Amino acid sequence: MFKKILIANRGEIACRVIKTARKMGIATVAVYSEADKDARHVELADEAVLLGPAPSRESYLVADKIIAAAKATGAEAIHPGYGFLSENEDFARRVEEEGLVFIGPKHYSIAAMGDKIASKKLANEARVNTIPGHNEPIQSPDEAVAIANRIGYPVMIKASAGGGGKGLRVAFNDKDCHDGFTSCRNEARASFGDDRVFMEKFVEQPRHIEIQVLGDAQGEVVYLWERECSIQRRHQKVIEEAPSPFISEATRRAMGEQAVALAKAVRYQSAGTVEFVVGKDQSFYFLEMNTRLQVEHPVTECITGLDLVELMIRVAAGQPLPFKQDGIKRDGWAIECRINAEDPFRNFLPSTGRLVKYQPPETTMEAAGGERFGVRVDTGVDEGGEIPMFYDSMIAKLIVHGRDRADAIARMREALNGFVIRGISSNIPFQSALLAHPDFRAGDFNTGFIAQHYSGGFQAEDVPHDDPDFLVALAGFIRRKAREREAGITGQLRGHEVRIEHDYVAVVNHGQGEFSRHPLYITEYVGAAGEALIMVGGRDGKPYRIVSVSRLNDTRIVGTVNGKPFVAQAERGAPRAPLAYRIQHDGRAIEVTVLSPRAAELHALMPYKAPPDTSKQLLSPMPGLLVHIAAQPGQKVQAGERLAVIEAMKMENILTASQDVTVAEVLARTGESLAVDQPILRFE
Repeated sequence: MFKKILIANRGEIACRVIKTARKMGIATVAVYSEADKDARHVELADEAVLLGPAPSRESYLVADKIIAAAKATGAEAIHPGYGFLSENEDFARRVEEEGLVFIGPKHYSIAAMGDKIASKKLANEARVNTIPGHNEPIQSPDEAVAIANRIGYPVMIKASAGGGGKGLRVAFNDKDCHDGFTSCRNEARASFGDDRVFMEKFVEQPRHIEIQVLGDAQGEVVYLWERECSIQRRHQKVIEEAPSPFISEATRRAMGEQAVALAKAVRYQSAGTVEFVVGKDQSFYFLEMNTRLQVEHPVTECITGLDLVELMIRVAAGQPLPFKQDGIKRDGWAIECRINAEDPFRNFLPSTGRLVKYQPPETTMEAAGGERFGVRVDTGVDEGGEIPMFYDSMIAKLIVHGRDRADAIARMREALNGFVIRGISSNIPFQSALLAHPDFRAGDFNTGFIAQHYSGGFQAEDVPHDDPDFLVALAGFIRRKAREREAGITGQLRGHEVRIEHDYVAVVNHGQGEFSRHPLYITEYVGAAGEALIMVGGRDGKPYRIVSVSRLNDTRIVGTVNGKPFVAQAERGAPRAPLAYRIQHDGRAIEVTVLSPRAAELHALMPYKAPPDTSKQLLSPMPGLLVHIAAQPGQKVQAGERLAVIEAMKMENILTASQDVTVAEVLARTGESLAVDQPILRFE
């Protein structure tokens, strides 16, 4: 077995590999860019080597630097994680030529399966079901349009070396195809250094289900059941689960057997994933094979009890698989939510910056082993850390393991309630909304689920709550406890002591000068310090008996309401009102000020100050790098035309005109790092 390995990656996957290596008694070497000098994976590893500047093309994508770091530190093997060089045939070959071990498949397997065009040809030869399409590189937008018309819309334009939603577009007409081909090729060139693009028929209302395979050097290949990955946004997975709530045992077995046949055809060693698109009649077609560890591998680990990273390391060291196909169990249900640094209320635009607060929910399962039926968090960040613009948006992966699907969903909702992230925006409210959606809970969805149900974007009202009055009651509970603490302060002036009132009014701010007012009557319940009875609606209102011993300055509030446990978040100082509370539960957040009845009367008389008019400016919707300005002063631009391009977290974001305008002034420079809402252009 290896004594020391180098992890050629960053973030949560680097931390994940380090945990298993430590369990196995293997020393680890981290590599890092200048932007990651204080990153968590650098701290966890036994040694760390600086690769270079922040951009990945100058650090994590430079094979020579990584191999040199391995040799300089005495590492015997390199684990590539996912992304970056993990599916790079040349890198895998170089590692082997330099006398090191690549903890992944052999370079010839990567060459056969890592290229999507070649993999489809091989799949056909191995008698694996494939989707109709054009499997040769497309040279121009016009050729792409001609091919799309032959195949028939809709079509999927895909980068041959793509992955993670990068270099992928769906086209429904000639214009979509022409524009999508160009953007797809640009993204592919920037992200992977390979701009080859191919095309295939887009199967409407499909399921995306993948099979985890594992092979060893002795020729044994097994499949570790499937993962349901159909909940996607812009072709990037949002929620993954295992097993799938859709396919039958017969389909599961047939997909697994085809995945194994394909892996054996390319002499596959290590962990890999064969992805299929599955129709509503459970017909299935090969999409691609990912010759690496997948982001969503933890759900497979939960239901099988296996450590995939450990198995990868053992296979790379020449050890045979310790089990056969009939020895692989399937226990319970697992769900993974990707917690990303993006603002769901601003069309999921990237959100970078410092994690002012980062408090994951309490965990009972670990990446490299632990209890069944619990919560696990795989992350590469710590509180106070930075989310840089140079890499992907993932903050953490939140994984739960339940006895069945309903139990897993309930555990995930509670875990999301207790996941505290401040300083940047996250997609947690969106995840909560998805888990609460009746179609998701029923298992009735496909890859178009998000586009279908959130076609107009994600709004605050899209987050359902079974009992929104509970949020108001919790604000009243916290305010009452604060008054009790104030009343207990010694040395108060006689006759002017703080009194504990019973009557309050909760004023909920809905934005744009709109408020709702909720009378509250609050009394002690049983008399304990952590208990109170809150009547929402006044003395005869709806009762909420809340018990919680969380401190007033705790962001995460844990307790019971009417005898049922809850986890919520609360903090003083809402964005639009410094004295208000921001209460968050089940994805719904409200801004509420709890006042005395007289103060509430006066509050109703306060005038509303409208925000400044920015309609004549193009503002940056996200932090990022301004890579192109397409308009100049005096230029007339029609609605829909390109104005600027911003690059953030490896994605190209095109800003277009919402109406016909004339550019008056350019306010930012190409190459400038923009902040959120920073002006780029001014219109006449």
